[in-house]
Parts: sequence; C-alpha cells; structure tokens
Amino acid sequence: MISKRMAPLVANTSAIREMFEEGKRRAKIYGPENVYDFSIGNPNVPAPPEVNKSIIDIIRDEDTQKVHGKVHGYMNNAGFEETRIAIAENLNKRFGTDYDENNICMTVGCACAINVLLKAMTDPGDEFLVLEPYFFEYPNYVHNYDGEAVFVPASKDGSFMPDLDAFEKAFTPKTKGVIINNPNNPTGVVYTEDCIKKMAAIMDAKQKEFGTVIYMISDEPYREIAYDGIKVPFLPNYYDNALVGYSYSKSLSLPGERIGYAVVPNKSDNHEEFFKATVIANRVSGSVNAPSLMQLVIERCVDCQCDVSFYDRNGKDLYKGLTEAGFECVKPQGAFYLWMKSPVPDEREFIEAAKKYNILLVPGYVFGGPGYVRISFCVSHEQIMNSLPKFRELAKEYF
Repeated sequence: MISKRMAPLVANTSAIREMFEEGKRRAKIYGPENVYDFSIGNPNVPAPPEVNKSIIDIIRDEDTQKVHGKVHGYMNNAGFEETRIAIAENLNKRFGTDYDENNICMTVGCACAINVLLKAMTDPGDEFLVLEPYFFEYPNYVHNYDGEAVFVPASKDGSFMPDLDAFEKAFTPKTKGVIINNPNNPTGVVYTEDCIKKMAAIMDAKQKEFGTVIYMISDEPYREIAYDGIKVPFLPNYYDNALVGYSYSKSLSLPGERIGYAVVPNKSDNHEEFFKATVIANRVSGSVNAPSLMQLVIERCVDCQCDVSFYDRNGKDLYKGLTEAGFECVKPQGAFYLWMKSPVPDEREFIEAAKKYNILLVPGYVFGGPGYVRISFCVSHEQIMNSLPKFRELAKEYF
C-alpha cells in the first residue's frame, strides 16, 4: 500500500510526461516526421564538442586518476574541490562575485539543488511563495519537506511579470522563501532588473518587519538562454539571502547526465552552517554526491555553451507563424518555451483539437496558468516549419 503523501502524486501523473508518451505512440502509427511533439523540454542542440572530447580524455588520462583518485569513485559530498573552484571562478568572472569552493555544492541536476536547499532550510509549516505560472514541480518540492506553497499571481497586463502588490501581501511570519525561475518556464519571460530590485526591496522590508530570514531561491537552468541582448539578472547581486540552483541540462544540452550545483553565498545568513547543512542534505537525499565523471567534465568545460542561436531562430519562426495564423502568444525572451493563449477558455479542449493534426501541447493549468498552453521549441527547425501548416489548419477552427 502506498503512502498518503504519494497517493495524490500517483493520481495526478505529469501531463507533460503523458503527452511525451502520447508522442511516441503516435510516431509509431503516423511516422515521427508527421508528429509535432512540443511537450517536453529535451534540448535538440548537441552538446558542445568539447564535452564529448573531455569525456574521452578523462577516461584515458592517467594524470586525472592521480589527481582525483578513481574517476568513478566517491569524493567529498560537496563534490570535487577542483570542479567547485572552476565553477566559483567562472561565476566570479561573469558576475563580480567572491565565491570559492566553500560556496559551491555539486548536485544531481538543478532539481536536486533546489531540493537540498529546501531540505536545509525548511521546518514543517514554513511557507514558500511560488510565482504563477511556475515550473509544475515546485509545490511538490516544497511538500517534500512539509512546507506549504503559497501562489502569487502574475500581473494582469499580459507581461507575466509578478504582481508586486499581490507579492507583498503574500508574506507572513511563516514565509521562509520565494522560488524564482528566470528565464521562466513556462512563459519564456525574463524578469527584468527593475522587477528583481523591487522584489528584493519587498523581501528586505519583510525580513525586518517579521524579524525572520527569508530566502530568495533562484532556479537557473535557463540562465544562458536569452535573446536579443536581454541580460538575466544574477539574483545574489540584488539580495543577500539569495541562493542559487543551477543545471547544465540546458546550457550544455546534458539533461540526462543530471549535473548541476547549489550556491550558498557568503553574504547569506549564517552561510558556513547553511553550506554544511546543504552538503549533508545532498548526502541524505540518497544521491550522496553528483556523478564523478560529469564533475570532471564540467571542470574542463565550465566556459562552454550550447548554440543559443538555434533556439532563437526556432522561437522567432514559431512566434511569427502562430501569430500570423491568429493565435495570441507571449514572445519568448529566454528559455525555449512559447506561452500561447488558448482560443477557448478550457485549454484542454483546445489540446484535444490539436491532436487531430498530431500537434501535441501541454496544458497551462499544470503550471498554474489555465487558459494557456506551453509549446517547447527545443526541437528541430524542420519540425517547427513543418508544423506551421498544421497550426494554420487548426487556427481555421477558431478564427
């Protein structure tokens, strides 16, 4: 018999994964070239060539064995010191920070990073503000540690920036943190520097008002994926109690390798003790440490990046094609998702209609954004262009 905690999760199986499985089923029937699966954020861009070369070199390099011990062996739960130093130096160079290896904990992807940070800080009943629309797992992550998710609506002006008045009113003495995903999944919006400054000012005031520590938890798997010269603010430079979760899943196209890190800055509250708690949380989570081989790869490839122009072209062509067909869309500023308004109030009805054309979309309600659908455009450019005639046929049913 499964636990009461797990029962609702089993009942509400991820709509994204369900659509992904639907895509595989339809591909067998109609051929993969005739199915337009926009369900999952699985990068189509190959990893940089340096990554594959590094994997081969590390396996063959006897010096690596001498420096690190066994390539496939255990290490400190925080990760290889050399890898953490390389990441800290990269962040220092790019964002003017002052990190070293004692600020970086290697994790099994960003999801693990967010979870170990939450585990390190959460007591039962603590509240975490989640900005709508949100990555659908955030409430589950909070509930893992008996916290409570408090949802904050987006602005009604169509920008999908946070409603700052609602944000300010959502804080209580129980508020332990705010989870911020920038660039945002599912909307593709980048929260501006002005927005981040205003949020930080509100949080500073609330800390003083309640006499508590309130963390800004920055979920950053899409940090490097932004378009048209848009700069993504690095949150620890705007708020002392900001913590970071990062993944190389998107920036290096390595989602299946599950490699990322957590940052606990020196300016954050009692950072030495909190960092120790983060490392222990990493261990007791069951992951123990991040994969050793991939840590060594990151040490060598920390300055590499995937081809962002690929996603930029996909996003612009998809946005142009859909808006010309009559659909209302948010123009992507970052990440690789397009947020499109459903032409009917219940987006699930629209999604069923799209299936007639083998177009697979994800309903917005799973992200706390009913009435919209998410379109993941990290697919081949050929799939983008081939899907547009089908979208036009779909549009004719509504416009």
